[in-house]
Amino acid sequence: MNKKTLILIGFILLKFVLQYVLISPEYDLQRDEYLHLDQAHHLAWGYLSVPPVTSWISYIILLLGNSVFLIKFFPALFGVLTLLIVWKTIEALKGNLYALILGSLCVLFSALLRINMLYQPNSFDVLCWTVFYYILIQYTISEKPKWLYIGAVVFAFGFLNKYNIVFLLIGLLPALILSKQRKIFTEKHLYFALILGLILILPNLLWQYNNHFPIVHHMKELAETQLVNVNRADFLKEQILFFIGSFFVILSSFYALLFYKPFEKFKFFFASIIFTILVFLYFKAKAYYAIGLYPIYIAFGSVFLADILQIGRKRYLKPVFIALPLLFFIPMYFMAFPIKSPEKLAAQKLGTHRWEDGKEHNLSQDFADMLGWKELARKTDSVYALFPKSENTLVLCDNYGQAGAINYYTKKGIKAVSFNADYVNWFNLNVYYKNLIRVKTFEENSAEFKETSPFFESAFIAGQITNKYAREYKTTIFVFTNAKININKRLKQEIDEEKNYAD
Repeated sequence: MNKKTLILIGFILLKFVLQYVLISPEYDLQRDEYLHLDQAHHLAWGYLSVPPVTSWISYIILLLGNSVFLIKFFPALFGVLTLLIVWKTIEALKGNLYALILGSLCVLFSALLRINMLYQPNSFDVLCWTVFYYILIQYTISEKPKWLYIGAVVFAFGFLNKYNIVFLLIGLLPALILSKQRKIFTEKHLYFALILGLILILPNLLWQYNNHFPIVHHMKELAETQLVNVNRADFLKEQILFFIGSFFVILSSFYALLFYKPFEKFKFFFASIIFTILVFLYFKAKAYYAIGLYPIYIAFGSVFLADILQIGRKRYLKPVFIALPLLFFIPMYFMAFPIKSPEKLAAQKLGTHRWEDGKEHNLSQDFADMLGWKELARKTDSVYALFPKSENTLVLCDNYGQAGAINYYTKKGIKAVSFNADYVNWFNLNVYYKNLIRVKTFEENSAEFKETSPFFESAFIAGQITNKYAREYKTTIFVFTNAKININKRLKQEIDEEKNYAD
């Protein structure tokens, strides 16, 4: 085993270790993770929230035991593979050992540590962007048609994971057209590869069609509730912050792509990132949507710097570029990860906890979304156990986080549902419900007794989430017993109304 391989193994092990130690045990899983895990019980070619790849991974996790260790393992694995592809890209670009170490440090000590912390489609999305660009580099070097087919498969899996990868093509196509590499459009294998990619994504497109394209409703809702709060200046600022320790490496890649002779074939990569960023800005996208752009540019920058820093006095700058990712990681370590208790993080008053609502809060939204779930599930379980025929008791939640968390932590076999997100399709109306456990967020629960009590013989409050740092703080568990109406009929009406609204 040579030195390069040992160093690579060291980076891989360090990456895995960091992904597990950067989260304090005080935190639960994050809101979105529960939804993705529940999809394993409802496999399909599409969902209202995401394409199907995440559900496939969730199914593997379920088969292997559904442990928190496994849930954290897969995003960490995708982060490791991203690092490995950057390593292989540097090798393909003829980078030396210094370039490999620099590139690996820049990828390791970056926002990817935060992205790879959560079980969401984002980690696999970044990996797919990086692999696709790597394949494009390999094709540009060799012009072997096999890379076109591999690229089609990678893009298809990226698409089936998160539609965000479409922005990659939107930015890449004009860049290719304006470059000498436009000759790729005369290659017949390109069109066969496109057909292959279309065949692979066709089941999901058919699912979208058969379900009246919920992605359109989802994007409209996203634009109205979240993207409306996105500031384009903040988007650009966060692009720098994501890879602040490797900023000069990425910046040098832009210069190299324009003027460095060994990279002449890859000039279109400069135009590609410009076009892609402009498209993201136009659509007021969330800043993290663009993270998949940067790992491949770290590879270009590392190779270029390793080359020019070998000359004369410039070689004394080598330790500086190695040290920068490590130095910038120090404040990131204390600010960007849930390594401290919520009380300590809130006491820091960092002023960097702006949520999707555009307002500043005590904790970052992700951290607040990792609190209170075990408490909610435990209290719901204790209420559910009061009913001898529990299968006649419906647990109805306000949102997917509540439903998913209860289903993940329950010891009583609860199958909680919601009219929110994918859960609207997962109601079991074959059971005749007599009792209702209603989980309501604090902002929505003021009129719950008045509105629902008349339809039941008795009603009481069973508990609330008491963790004041949780986003679900004061979420309340209402219990209604012995229905006077046909609950199933009402449910069917509300499900139909929700689906009609989505249409």
